[in-house]
Amino acid sequence: MSKCYEYQGKSVDHALEKASEELNIPAGQIKHEVLAYGSSGIFGLVGVKKAIVKVFVENDNAKRIPLKPDLKQSAKNLAEKDFVNTETTKSVTPLENGNDNAQIESSPRQAAGHALGIAVQTGVDSLQKVVDHITDGATVIPVHEKDKLIFNVSGGDSGVLIGKRGQTLEAIQYLLEKMVNKNSANRVRVLVDVEGYLDKRKNSLQAMASRLAEKARRTRKPVAMGQMNAHDRRIVHIQLKDEHGVRSQSIGDGYYRKLMILPKKLGALNRDSTDNKS
Repeated sequence: MSKCYEYQGKSVDHALEKASEELNIPAGQIKHEVLAYGSSGIFGLVGVKKAIVKVFVENDNAKRIPLKPDLKQSAKNLAEKDFVNTETTKSVTPLENGNDNAQIESSPRQAAGHALGIAVQTGVDSLQKVVDHITDGATVIPVHEKDKLIFNVSGGDSGVLIGKRGQTLEAIQYLLEKMVNKNSANRVRVLVDVEGYLDKRKNSLQAMASRLAEKARRTRKPVAMGQMNAHDRRIVHIQLKDEHGVRSQSIGDGYYRKLMILPKKLGALNRDSTDNKS
């Protein structure tokens, strides 16, 4: 009577090699069915899936050959030893505090500090791997500001990393935030900046918002700022929060969500004028 076993690996061939070793059958003679071919994901960081094969054994002559208890324990001890050594010797890139440039060190005694150190190291390693696939000569420097981590990328082809209207940078930031928060109990806000692009973009949006707000007041008609991501919309909302005679409003869903600058009604304008005089 035939028996079925399932094996997993990075690829179908890798899974069959594991089956060959355990069942003591040449890989070329194994009867199998591929359940999943697996996927290397994006840059090998996100969406990685293992290949799965179902192996059919016709008789009991070929049996699983488990590791001997002592060998299994030795392998486990060796892995744990290497893991501890790696975690102990791995250095986390020093953070620069956005306020006073003081270095922040992750301390194993403090859970929050330890979690921050892991988040920083994960972010630096992951982002460096992504940018190395896009351009050469780029380096990543993490900065901690209040409740967020900013990963500054310098060098390389900044235009390619930023993309049209910052779309490539936005996609990279989205992926990095998922990577950093994958195993984190508390969500960490992540921003990715390339050669000071975020500050330049912020100044540009603020100037545009003020200019379009003046147009909305003058024409008494709504003005659209077009499709914008959540970060850019927030900048505009804050900029127009105290702007006289206009208000900002987000319209639409998902990728097509855009921001509108609307003139306030006459009654609201009179109330604003009264408030300013008082």
